[in-house]
Amino acid sequence: FAFFSFGTSVLLALLVFLFFFLLFFLLFLVLFCALFFLTFLKDGLPHDIPIGIVDEDCSTTSRSFCQQLDATQLGKAVSYDSFAAAREDMISGKISAVCVIPEGMNENIQAFRQPKITFYVNGLYFVSGALAWKDLLQMVYLTNGAVQREMFRAKGYNDDQIMGLIRPVDIDTHQIGNVTTNYNYYLTCILLSGILEMIVILVFIYSLGAELKFSTSRHLLETSGDSIVTALAGKFLVWTTIFSLIGFVLIMLLYHWMHFPINGTVFNMYINMFLMILASEAVAIFIIEMLPIPRLALSVGALYSVLALSLSGFTLPIEAMPPYFSGLPLEALLPFLCPGSDIRSRIRRLVEGSDMDAVFPLPAIGGIEEAQECIYLPELP
Repeated sequence: FAFFSFGTSVLLALLVFLFFFLLFFLLFLVLFCALFFLTFLKDGLPHDIPIGIVDEDCSTTSRSFCQQLDATQLGKAVSYDSFAAAREDMISGKISAVCVIPEGMNENIQAFRQPKITFYVNGLYFVSGALAWKDLLQMVYLTNGAVQREMFRAKGYNDDQIMGLIRPVDIDTHQIGNVTTNYNYYLTCILLSGILEMIVILVFIYSLGAELKFSTSRHLLETSGDSIVTALAGKFLVWTTIFSLIGFVLIMLLYHWMHFPINGTVFNMYINMFLMILASEAVAIFIIEMLPIPRLALSVGALYSVLALSLSGFTLPIEAMPPYFSGLPLEALLPFLCPGSDIRSRIRRLVEGSDMDAVFPLPAIGGIEEAQECIYLPELP
Protein backbone atom coordinates (compact mmCIF):
# COMPACT_ATOMS: atom_id res chain seq x y z
CA PHE A 1 0.00 0.00 0.00
CA ALA A 2 2.87 2.36 0.75
CA PHE A 3 4.34 1.67 -2.71
CA PHE A 4 0.96 2.24 -4.31
CA SER A 5 0.53 5.52 -2.43
CA PHE A 6 4.05 6.61 -3.43
CA GLY A 7 3.38 5.75 -7.10
CA THR A 8 0.12 7.67 -7.05
CA SER A 9 1.81 10.72 -5.55
CA VAL A 10 4.57 10.61 -8.19
CA LEU A 11 2.00 10.30 -10.98
CA LEU A 12 -0.02 13.19 -9.56
CA ALA A 13 3.10 15.33 -9.27
CA LEU A 14 4.05 14.44 -12.86
CA LEU A 15 0.61 15.39 -14.14
CA VAL A 16 0.73 18.72 -12.28
CA PHE A 17 4.20 19.38 -13.72
CA LEU A 18 3.05 18.57 -17.25
CA PHE A 19 0.00 20.78 -16.86
CA PHE A 20 2.01 23.83 -15.76
CA PHE A 21 4.65 23.09 -18.41
CA LEU A 22 1.95 23.02 -21.09
CA LEU A 23 0.44 26.23 -19.70
CA PHE A 24 3.83 27.96 -19.76
CA PHE A 25 4.50 26.67 -23.28
CA LEU A 26 1.14 27.94 -24.58
CA LEU A 27 1.66 31.34 -22.99
CA PHE A 28 5.19 31.51 -24.37
CA LEU A 29 3.99 30.50 -27.85
CA VAL A 30 1.26 33.14 -27.97
CA LEU A 31 3.54 35.88 -26.60
CA PHE A 32 6.27 34.87 -29.04
CA CYS A 33 3.84 35.19 -31.96
CA ALA A 34 2.65 38.55 -30.61
CA LEU A 35 6.19 39.91 -30.29
CA PHE A 36 7.12 38.53 -33.71
CA PHE A 37 4.26 40.22 -35.56
CA LEU A 38 4.47 43.45 -33.55
CA THR A 39 8.17 43.83 -34.33
CA PHE A 40 7.91 42.52 -37.89
CA LEU A 41 5.17 45.03 -38.77
CA LYS A 42 6.37 47.85 -36.51
CA ASP A 43 6.80 50.27 -39.44
CA GLY A 44 3.13 49.90 -40.39
CA LEU A 45 3.29 50.32 -44.16
CA PRO A 46 6.25 48.84 -46.08
CA HIS A 47 8.60 51.45 -47.51
CA ASP A 48 11.79 51.66 -49.56
CA ILE A 49 10.63 48.88 -51.88
CA PRO A 50 13.46 48.25 -54.38
CA ILE A 51 12.39 49.14 -57.93
CA GLY A 52 14.76 48.55 -60.83
CA ILE A 53 15.15 51.41 -63.35
CA VAL A 54 16.54 50.82 -66.84
CA ASP A 55 17.11 54.31 -68.26
CA GLU A 56 17.70 53.99 -72.00
CA ASP A 57 17.00 57.68 -72.65
CA CYS A 58 19.50 59.29 -70.24
CA SER A 59 17.84 62.67 -70.61
CA THR A 60 16.93 65.38 -68.12
CA THR A 61 13.32 64.17 -68.01
CA SER A 62 14.26 60.53 -67.38
CA ARG A 63 16.77 61.47 -64.67
CA SER A 64 14.17 63.67 -63.00
CA PHE A 65 11.74 60.74 -63.11
CA CYS A 66 14.27 58.45 -61.40
CA GLN A 67 15.09 61.03 -58.72
CA GLN A 68 11.43 61.66 -57.91
CA LEU A 69 10.74 57.92 -57.74
CA ASP A 70 13.63 57.47 -55.32
CA ALA A 71 12.36 60.39 -53.21
CA THR A 72 8.98 58.73 -52.55
CA GLN A 73 8.39 56.87 -49.29
CA LEU A 74 7.33 53.60 -50.91
CA GLY A 75 9.97 53.18 -53.60
CA LYS A 76 13.74 53.03 -53.76
CA ALA A 77 15.24 53.34 -57.25
CA VAL A 78 17.95 50.86 -58.24
CA SER A 79 19.66 51.67 -61.56
CA TYR A 80 20.55 48.97 -64.10
CA ASP A 81 22.44 49.16 -67.37
CA SER A 82 20.42 46.47 -69.11
CA PHE A 83 16.99 44.94 -68.85
CA ALA A 84 18.46 41.42 -68.64
CA ALA A 85 20.29 42.21 -65.39
CA ALA A 86 17.18 43.85 -63.90
CA ARG A 87 14.99 40.92 -64.95
CA GLU A 88 17.38 38.44 -63.32
CA ASP A 89 17.32 40.35 -60.03
CA MET A 90 13.52 40.58 -60.11
CA ILE A 91 13.23 36.82 -60.64
CA SER A 92 15.62 36.17 -57.74
CA GLY A 93 13.57 38.49 -55.49
CA LYS A 94 16.13 41.28 -55.03
CA ILE A 95 13.78 43.87 -56.54
CA SER A 96 9.97 43.97 -56.74
CA ALA A 97 9.49 45.68 -60.13
CA VAL A 98 11.34 46.92 -63.18
CA CYS A 99 10.63 50.17 -65.03
CA VAL A 100 12.07 50.54 -68.54
CA ILE A 101 12.35 54.11 -69.83
CA PRO A 102 12.56 53.89 -73.65
CA GLU A 103 15.15 55.65 -75.74
CA GLY A 104 14.00 58.97 -77.13
CA MET A 105 11.34 59.57 -74.47
CA ASN A 106 12.27 63.23 -74.04
CA GLU A 107 12.26 63.85 -77.79
CA ASN A 108 8.87 62.16 -78.19
CA ILE A 109 7.45 64.32 -75.40
CA GLN A 110 8.73 67.50 -77.05
CA ALA A 111 7.33 66.38 -80.41
CA PHE A 112 3.90 65.54 -78.82
CA ARG A 113 4.34 61.88 -79.54
CA GLN A 114 3.28 59.36 -76.90
CA PRO A 115 6.27 57.50 -75.39
CA LYS A 116 5.62 54.19 -73.69
CA ILE A 117 7.13 53.37 -70.29
CA THR A 118 7.08 49.63 -69.56
CA PHE A 119 6.50 48.13 -66.11
CA TYR A 120 7.38 44.61 -65.00
CA VAL A 121 5.99 43.68 -61.57
CA ASN A 122 6.71 40.49 -59.61
CA GLY A 123 3.23 39.19 -58.73
CA LEU A 124 4.56 36.41 -56.49
CA TYR A 125 5.05 38.95 -53.69
CA PHE A 126 1.61 40.52 -53.57
CA VAL A 127 2.14 43.36 -51.10
CA SER A 128 5.48 44.59 -52.40
CA GLY A 129 4.40 44.10 -56.03
CA ALA A 130 1.14 46.00 -55.54
CA LEU A 131 2.85 48.88 -53.71
CA ALA A 132 5.60 49.08 -56.35
CA TRP A 133 2.95 49.17 -59.09
CA LYS A 134 1.08 51.92 -57.23
CA ASP A 135 4.25 53.99 -56.80
CA LEU A 136 5.29 53.66 -60.46
CA LEU A 137 1.81 54.50 -61.70
CA GLN A 138 1.65 57.57 -59.48
CA MET A 139 5.02 58.81 -60.78
CA VAL A 140 3.90 58.35 -64.39
CA TYR A 141 0.76 60.38 -63.69
CA LEU A 142 2.82 63.10 -62.03
CA THR A 143 5.27 63.17 -64.95
CA ASN A 144 2.39 63.38 -67.40
CA GLY A 145 0.89 66.26 -65.41
CA ALA A 146 4.24 68.08 -65.28
CA VAL A 147 4.59 67.88 -69.07
CA GLN A 148 1.07 69.22 -69.61
CA ARG A 149 1.66 71.99 -67.06
CA GLU A 150 4.73 73.25 -68.92
CA MET A 151 2.81 73.14 -72.20
CA PHE A 152 -0.10 75.16 -70.80
CA ARG A 153 2.28 77.65 -69.18
CA ALA A 154 3.87 78.24 -72.57
CA LYS A 155 0.40 79.06 -73.89
CA GLY A 156 -0.17 81.67 -71.17
CA TYR A 157 -2.48 79.89 -68.74
CA ASN A 158 -2.20 80.58 -65.02
CA ASP A 159 -1.77 77.82 -62.43
CA ASP A 160 -5.45 77.67 -61.44
CA GLN A 161 -6.51 77.22 -65.05
CA ILE A 162 -3.80 74.64 -65.59
CA MET A 163 -4.91 72.53 -62.61
CA GLY A 164 -8.50 72.69 -63.83
CA LEU A 165 -7.42 71.40 -67.23
CA ILE A 166 -5.00 68.74 -66.03
CA ARG A 167 -7.18 67.49 -63.15
CA PRO A 168 -10.77 68.61 -63.68
CA VAL A 169 -12.08 66.28 -60.94
CA ASP A 170 -10.25 66.29 -57.62
CA ILE A 171 -10.45 63.33 -55.22
CA ASP A 172 -10.85 63.87 -51.48
CA THR A 173 -10.16 60.54 -49.75
CA HIS A 174 -11.24 59.78 -46.17
CA GLN A 175 -10.11 56.41 -44.80
CA ILE A 176 -12.35 55.19 -42.01
CA GLY A 177 -10.65 53.52 -39.06
CA ASN A 178 -7.13 52.79 -40.29
CA VAL A 179 -6.31 56.33 -41.43
CA THR A 180 -2.56 55.79 -41.80
CA THR A 181 -2.97 52.48 -43.72
CA ASN A 182 -1.00 50.73 -41.00
CA TYR A 183 -0.62 47.03 -41.76
CA ASN A 184 0.19 46.36 -38.12
CA TYR A 185 -3.22 47.56 -36.95
CA TYR A 186 -5.04 45.30 -39.41
CA LEU A 187 -2.89 42.18 -39.69
CA THR A 188 -1.67 41.71 -36.11
CA CYS A 189 -5.15 41.77 -34.56
CA ILE A 190 -6.43 39.17 -37.02
CA LEU A 191 -3.37 36.92 -37.08
CA LEU A 192 -3.05 36.70 -33.29
CA SER A 193 -6.72 35.82 -32.84
CA GLY A 194 -6.41 33.24 -35.64
CA ILE A 195 -3.35 31.68 -33.99
CA LEU A 196 -5.14 31.55 -30.65
CA GLU A 197 -8.15 29.95 -32.33
CA MET A 198 -5.94 27.27 -33.87
CA ILE A 199 -4.21 26.60 -30.52
CA VAL A 200 -7.56 26.27 -28.72
CA ILE A 201 -8.92 23.78 -31.26
CA LEU A 202 -5.76 21.65 -31.39
CA VAL A 203 -5.15 21.60 -27.63
CA PHE A 204 -8.76 20.77 -26.83
CA ILE A 205 -8.84 18.00 -29.44
CA TYR A 206 -5.65 16.54 -27.98
CA SER A 207 -6.98 16.88 -24.42
CA LEU A 208 -10.01 14.76 -25.31
CA GLY A 209 -8.18 12.50 -27.77
CA ALA A 210 -5.51 11.63 -25.23
CA GLU A 211 -8.19 9.94 -23.12
CA LEU A 212 -8.93 7.66 -26.09
CA LYS A 213 -5.32 7.15 -27.09
CA PHE A 214 -4.10 6.12 -23.62
CA SER A 215 -7.33 4.21 -22.75
CA THR A 216 -8.19 6.42 -19.79
CA SER A 217 -11.65 7.41 -21.00
CA ARG A 218 -13.39 4.84 -18.75
CA HIS A 219 -11.48 6.10 -15.74
CA LEU A 220 -12.55 9.66 -16.68
CA LEU A 221 -16.19 8.59 -16.78
CA GLU A 222 -15.91 6.75 -13.47
CA THR A 223 -14.32 9.81 -11.87
CA SER A 224 -17.12 12.02 -13.18
CA GLY A 225 -19.85 9.69 -11.95
CA ASP A 226 -20.60 8.18 -15.38
CA SER A 227 -21.71 11.60 -16.64
CA ILE A 228 -20.27 12.76 -19.96
CA VAL A 229 -21.49 16.29 -19.20
CA THR A 230 -19.51 16.39 -15.97
CA ALA A 231 -16.41 14.98 -17.68
CA LEU A 232 -16.56 17.57 -20.47
CA ALA A 233 -17.35 20.35 -18.00
CA GLY A 234 -14.20 19.54 -16.01
CA LYS A 235 -11.96 19.90 -19.05
CA PHE A 236 -14.06 22.73 -20.45
CA LEU A 237 -13.77 24.87 -17.32
CA VAL A 238 -10.01 24.47 -16.97
CA TRP A 239 -9.09 25.14 -20.59
CA THR A 240 -11.61 27.96 -20.98
CA THR A 241 -10.09 29.71 -17.97
CA ILE A 242 -6.57 29.28 -19.31
CA PHE A 243 -7.34 30.47 -22.84
CA SER A 244 -9.47 33.34 -21.56
CA LEU A 245 -6.50 34.57 -19.51
CA ILE A 246 -4.26 34.31 -22.59
CA GLY A 247 -6.84 36.21 -24.65
CA PHE A 248 -7.05 38.85 -21.92
CA VAL A 249 -3.26 39.30 -22.08
CA LEU A 250 -3.40 39.68 -25.88
CA ILE A 251 -6.14 42.30 -25.72
CA MET A 252 -4.28 44.24 -23.03
CA LEU A 253 -1.10 44.03 -25.11
CA LEU A 254 -2.74 45.35 -28.30
CA TYR A 255 -5.19 47.96 -27.07
CA HIS A 256 -3.66 49.12 -23.80
CA TRP A 257 0.11 48.84 -24.05
CA MET A 258 0.47 49.17 -27.87
CA HIS A 259 -2.42 51.68 -28.15
CA PHE A 260 -4.02 50.13 -31.22
CA PRO A 261 -6.97 52.26 -32.42
CA ILE A 262 -10.43 51.06 -31.49
CA ASN A 263 -13.80 52.74 -32.03
CA GLY A 264 -15.73 50.45 -29.70
CA THR A 265 -14.94 49.48 -26.13
CA VAL A 266 -12.34 47.07 -24.83
CA PHE A 267 -15.08 45.28 -22.91
CA ASN A 268 -16.67 44.24 -26.20
CA MET A 269 -13.31 42.89 -27.35
CA TYR A 270 -13.16 40.75 -24.19
CA ILE A 271 -16.61 39.37 -24.99
CA ASN A 272 -15.56 38.73 -28.59
CA MET A 273 -12.45 36.84 -27.49
CA PHE A 274 -14.38 34.78 -24.92
CA LEU A 275 -17.03 33.81 -27.49
CA MET A 276 -14.33 32.86 -29.99
CA ILE A 277 -12.77 30.53 -27.40
CA LEU A 278 -16.14 28.93 -26.64
CA ALA A 279 -16.85 28.46 -30.35
CA SER A 280 -13.39 26.94 -30.95
CA GLU A 281 -13.86 24.48 -28.09
CA ALA A 282 -17.31 23.54 -29.43
CA VAL A 283 -15.78 22.84 -32.84
CA ALA A 284 -13.02 20.76 -31.20
CA ILE A 285 -15.63 18.66 -29.36
CA PHE A 286 -17.55 18.13 -32.59
CA ILE A 287 -14.43 17.05 -34.50
CA ILE A 288 -13.24 14.55 -31.86
CA GLU A 289 -16.77 13.13 -31.61
CA MET A 290 -17.05 12.61 -35.36
CA LEU A 291 -13.45 11.36 -35.71
CA PRO A 292 -12.42 9.51 -32.49
CA ILE A 293 -8.88 9.03 -33.84
CA PRO A 294 -6.59 11.70 -32.33
CA ARG A 295 -4.17 11.87 -35.27
CA LEU A 296 -6.94 12.30 -37.84
CA ALA A 297 -8.90 14.67 -35.60
CA LEU A 298 -5.83 16.90 -35.14
CA SER A 299 -5.31 17.05 -38.91
CA VAL A 300 -8.93 18.01 -39.51
CA GLY A 301 -8.76 20.58 -36.70
CA ALA A 302 -5.70 22.22 -38.23
CA LEU A 303 -7.37 22.27 -41.65
CA TYR A 304 -10.54 23.79 -40.22
CA SER A 305 -8.57 26.51 -38.41
CA VAL A 306 -6.83 27.61 -41.60
CA LEU A 307 -10.06 27.55 -43.62
CA ALA A 308 -11.90 29.50 -40.92
CA LEU A 309 -9.25 32.22 -41.21
CA SER A 310 -9.46 32.25 -45.01
CA LEU A 311 -13.24 32.07 -45.44
CA SER A 312 -13.89 34.78 -42.87
CA GLY A 313 -13.02 37.58 -45.30
CA PHE A 314 -9.45 38.07 -44.05
CA THR A 315 -7.70 37.17 -47.30
CA LEU A 316 -10.61 37.44 -49.76
CA PRO A 317 -13.57 39.84 -49.42
CA ILE A 318 -16.84 38.16 -48.54
CA GLU A 319 -18.60 39.91 -51.42
CA ALA A 320 -16.22 38.23 -53.90
CA MET A 321 -16.86 34.72 -52.54
CA PRO A 322 -19.32 32.31 -54.16
CA PRO A 323 -22.87 32.47 -52.72
CA TYR A 324 -22.55 29.12 -50.96
CA PHE A 325 -19.58 30.53 -48.97
CA SER A 326 -20.60 34.15 -48.44
CA GLY A 327 -24.10 33.31 -47.19
CA LEU A 328 -23.73 30.15 -45.12
CA PRO A 329 -27.02 29.56 -43.29
CA LEU A 330 -25.20 28.01 -40.31
CA GLU A 331 -23.22 31.18 -39.74
CA ALA A 332 -26.33 33.33 -40.15
CA LEU A 333 -28.28 31.28 -37.60
CA LEU A 334 -25.54 30.33 -35.14
CA PRO A 335 -22.63 32.77 -35.52
CA PHE A 336 -21.26 31.85 -32.08
CA LEU A 337 -20.46 28.36 -33.40
CA CYS A 338 -18.34 29.68 -36.29
CA PRO A 339 -14.92 30.81 -35.02
CA GLY A 340 -14.19 32.39 -38.41
CA SER A 341 -16.92 34.98 -37.85
CA ASP A 342 -14.77 36.40 -35.04
CA ILE A 343 -12.55 37.96 -37.72
CA ARG A 344 -15.35 39.99 -39.29
CA SER A 345 -16.89 40.97 -35.97
CA ARG A 346 -13.50 42.11 -34.69
CA ILE A 347 -12.93 44.31 -37.76
CA ARG A 348 -16.43 45.80 -37.56
CA ARG A 349 -15.97 46.79 -33.94
CA LEU A 350 -12.45 48.10 -34.47
CA VAL A 351 -13.23 50.19 -37.54
CA GLU A 352 -16.96 50.92 -37.39
CA GLY A 353 -17.56 50.73 -33.64
CA SER A 354 -20.50 48.38 -34.28
CA ASP A 355 -22.37 47.00 -31.30
CA MET A 356 -23.04 43.36 -30.53
CA ASP A 357 -26.49 43.35 -32.16
CA ALA A 358 -25.02 44.54 -35.45
CA VAL A 359 -22.32 41.87 -35.40
CA PHE A 360 -24.30 38.99 -33.85
CA PRO A 361 -28.04 39.34 -34.58
CA LEU A 362 -29.11 37.46 -31.44
CA PRO A 363 -30.98 38.57 -28.30
CA ALA A 364 -28.87 40.40 -25.77
CA ILE A 365 -27.09 38.19 -23.27
CA GLY A 366 -26.51 39.31 -19.68
CA GLY A 367 -24.31 42.39 -19.50
CA ILE A 368 -23.99 42.96 -23.26
CA GLU A 369 -26.98 45.28 -23.50
CA GLU A 370 -25.55 47.56 -20.82
CA ALA A 371 -22.12 47.52 -22.45
CA GLN A 372 -23.59 48.69 -25.75
CA GLU A 373 -24.50 52.02 -24.19
CA CYS A 374 -20.79 52.79 -23.74
CA ILE A 375 -19.87 52.15 -27.38
CA TYR A 376 -18.71 55.12 -29.40
CA LEU A 377 -20.37 55.19 -32.82
CA PRO A 378 -18.55 57.63 -35.14
CA GLU A 379 -20.69 60.00 -37.19
CA LEU A 380 -19.67 59.64 -40.81
CA PRO A 381 -20.15 62.56 -43.19
